[in-house]
Amino acid sequence: MLLGYGNSSVRIKLQDGWEVLRPNELPPAHDGEIERALDSPIGAGLEDLSGRSAAVIVSDITRPSPSHRILPPLVRRLKGVGVKDLRVVFALGTHRRMTEDEVRHLLRGCVRLPHFQHDASRCVHLGETSKGTPVEIFDLVESSDLIIGTGNIEYHYYAGYSGGAKALLPGVSSERSIHHNHMMMREPRARSGFLDSPVRQDMEEAAGIAGLDLILNVVLNSRKEIVSAVAGDYIKAHRAGASVVDRMYLREVKPAEIVITCAGGRPKDINLYQAVKALENAKGAAAPGGTIILLAECAEGLGNRVFERWARECSTPEECVERFAREYEFGGHKAAYIAELALRNNLVLVSSIPRDVAEMCFFTPVRTIEEALELAWSAHGRDARTVLIPHGDLTLTRTG
Repeated sequence: MLLGYGNSSVRIKLQDGWEVLRPNELPPAHDGEIERALDSPIGAGLEDLSGRSAAVIVSDITRPSPSHRILPPLVRRLKGVGVKDLRVVFALGTHRRMTEDEVRHLLRGCVRLPHFQHDASRCVHLGETSKGTPVEIFDLVESSDLIIGTGNIEYHYYAGYSGGAKALLPGVSSERSIHHNHMMMREPRARSGFLDSPVRQDMEEAAGIAGLDLILNVVLNSRKEIVSAVAGDYIKAHRAGASVVDRMYLREVKPAEIVITCAGGRPKDINLYQAVKALENAKGAAAPGGTIILLAECAEGLGNRVFERWARECSTPEECVERFAREYEFGGHKAAYIAELALRNNLVLVSSIPRDVAEMCFFTPVRTIEEALELAWSAHGRDARTVLIPHGDLTLTRTG
């Protein structure tokens, strides 16, 4: 079996008795799926809106959302309802700015549309949520008559699911807004696959204050094909898309001593900061004391300076978890998350990250999947119950 690894793949030899958690994927939708969603909105549609200017928020290079396919029909419809001034805004959140090559890759035939990258230093204060999160939005978005959020819906390890209001917060919000919102990830229900995650609820309240008019989201399969699209209200349409994700990727499983999970290849394993999402999805399949093997190239290393600093400053997992309980810092949450899991399970990382850096992040580093398996077998035996999750970036495990 081939597992995604960067821009290529790694072959793993299946052993007798392994349980392979394959998703129940839907086939690709017809070419007109995005148009169908726009024609059948869930809640208010484009025809219910009016304005001369529109900001269309699209995902950055760390997400697989096919903006080059979403934009053409959406732009045509916006022009049809009288929009004259249209701007495409990349939702960077706190991610790095993209290169021009990355922008061209994402937009492709739409590259001539006016496009901008989010600038967190140019945000306008609009109010606060009931949880005290300041709603501060990029001025190019805030000044538009219409705000449209696009993206893909999949599991997210503290917002429950991606997509929907997440395009606005954190996508085009200030660092202060993002920081306050993300502090809620420490709450018990801030978990993958939970729609009532306090983080998501806060995001959706912020979207109401900022005036997110409509979303156009897609659900992708593991081949990054569009299987469904939803448009309309940023809560109702999002929930419809989330139900499609559950149908394909929510799997009940009996806990195993060895779990092998794949982050999904590029862009999901572009760095460890992104690839850790596969651990969140896989942890439900691992018995306490078991071994979780994460396959993720991480060509760009750790991917976040604060994450790296926390990993360097905390010498043990216990120290990192204790620090996060008393001191929230965005980026540090990722180190604390790995540390907490490292206290429960043995974590083995197959990547291109230098050995000392992987160890600093509480992983046992190896270079090949074969080496990882030998470590797991030495700890648990070759007859240990083993679960393989080929699409760990997408598949959410829960004990049944």
